[in-house]
Amino acid sequence: MALSAFEDGTHQPGPSDIKVSLGKTAGLWDQLISWIGEHYSPITELWHFGSKYGWALRLKRRERIVLYMTPQRGHFLVGVVLGERAVQAARKQGLAANVLAIVDSAPRYAEGRGVRLTVGTKRDARAVENLVAAKMTF
Repeated sequence: MALSAFEDGTHQPGPSDIKVSLGKTAGLWDQLISWIGEHYSPITELWHFGSKYGWALRLKRRERIVLYMTPQRGHFLVGVVLGERAVQAARKQGLAANVLAIVDSAPRYAEGRGVRLTVGTKRDARAVENLVAAKMTF
């Protein structure tokens, strides 16, 4: 079973597919994409299919991936890679303790820490915005 709600590699999900899959959180998906576009344009939306993960959306600013978004049923996952300076900036933003715990326990790679959060509420979406803001500072 793939991580994404969309496992068929021959059919890239469209807006109506996303809306049905995400249900009540579809608005949060759209708002997060809009927020990133407003603050860090130009943003390119690129769908990518991986056999293990299914379909996911990458938001890129020029050559830099800002955020990975993976639709699931009733919510979505976001992935963001934070360098150590971005992690320090995130700590200063007053994030909730559970979000900071996720950042602190995230796997470390050469590119930074790979942080994955579930977004199902406005509060979750705001935490993602704060992490993106910390990332894009550097």
